[in-house]
Amino acid sequence: MKKVFKWMGISLLLILTVIQFIRPEKTNPPIDQAKTFQAQMQVPENIASVLTKACYDCHSHQTNWPWYSHVAPVSWLLVQDVKEGRKHLNFSAWGDYKESRKVEKLSQIAGEVTDGKMPMPIYLLMHPEAKLTDQEKKDLVNWCEGEADKINVPEDGDEN
Repeated sequence: MKKVFKWMGISLLLILTVIQFIRPEKTNPPIDQAKTFQAQMQVPENIASVLTKACYDCHSHQTNWPWYSHVAPVSWLLVQDVKEGRKHLNFSAWGDYKESRKVEKLSQIAGEVTDGKMPMPIYLLMHPEAKLTDQEKKDLVNWCEGEADKINVPEDGDEN
């Protein structure tokens, strides 16, 4: 029985070593500063600070890749999470969104924060500094809702 456990341990170690060579591409594409959220919107400093600390790692091209993003299989999960996050909302490409999409995204931000879905609880385990205070949540939600109301989207859905 000891031999079985020994070989299982050796096999597991070998597998963990081999998978380190399967590296997903971690990207931070170039940013057109004119298209960023902060360039397109009048973002107060307190809101910009909240977004940077709690959202930008997954929802921008300014991802800070931590040490564990280089260790498989965790690296595979992180790269996939960032790809998905950027696909759903990308603060670095805000200028590419139509006005109706901007309203939708601002409303989604408010809803996700209100519901406690963002920042993701699993993200907060490794990034406790990203945890938002009740006041930060309230300020962010109120600001997003107010900005969504300011964006002029024609009734017929045709955009400028």
